[in-house]
Amino acid sequence: MIDTHCHLDEYDNLDEIINHMKDNVMITSGVDMKTNKFVLEVVKHPTIYGTIGLHPENVNDNYEEELRFIEEHINDEKIVGIGEIGLDYHYTKENIELQKEIFKRQLILAQKCHKMVVIHSRDSILDTYTILKELKFKEKVVLHCYSSSLEMAKRFLEFPIMFGIGGVLTFKNEKKLKEIVKVLPLEYLLLETDSPYLTPEPFRGKKNEPYNIYYVACKIAEIKGIKVEEVLKITTENAKRQFDLKPNLW
Repeated sequence: MIDTHCHLDEYDNLDEIINHMKDNVMITSGVDMKTNKFVLEVVKHPTIYGTIGLHPENVNDNYEEELRFIEEHINDEKIVGIGEIGLDYHYTKENIELQKEIFKRQLILAQKCHKMVVIHSRDSILDTYTILKELKFKEKVVLHCYSSSLEMAKRFLEFPIMFGIGGVLTFKNEKKLKEIVKVLPLEYLLLETDSPYLTPEPFRGKKNEPYNIYYVACKIAEIKGIKVEEVLKITTENAKRQFDLKPNLW
């Protein structure tokens, strides 16, 4: 199994979390200077890879310094992409133009360095699509924690894209994401937790952890009417390909 999106900096019991995953792989995402530095350290563990980026909610007066740091370290060992980057209009609408500028600059850096990107898009899916289109973006893309429509998902298929599917899929009242998972081929899907957030059933109310991607895989298998082993096999291959992983674990 590969948890393609988690935030390992959020744990006080990190050794326990890592041990629970055994030989399964985690890709941890940075969102600002502090967490990006953490990512550079934690990827020294053999089962952990990382992405570094500046999240739209963390844009502040130091963004030039943070962008320089990302550029300086984007080719470090086991840093497999730029992320978590993107647009978020849910809480922070007052700086939309600055968000767009910083998003574009990180996308341009990804093109320059031929790195994939992990995109956060909340209440901003059309602008996310438009910016990728304007830049004629050709590098690999993961839409993290996809929450938009099936119609928009189909539009994004013109890019080398995969969709991160997490614990929200298991929620009883979640219908839109279940329809997307039912319709899209498994080859476009990745397992992720966004842990410690978005804990899946049957553990809602508890702190999420990377191992819980297994329960997401079970839900995908149920929706598609296939065995969970097939989901795990194909999504693992998807992640290895999308993040260009070359671990000595398989």
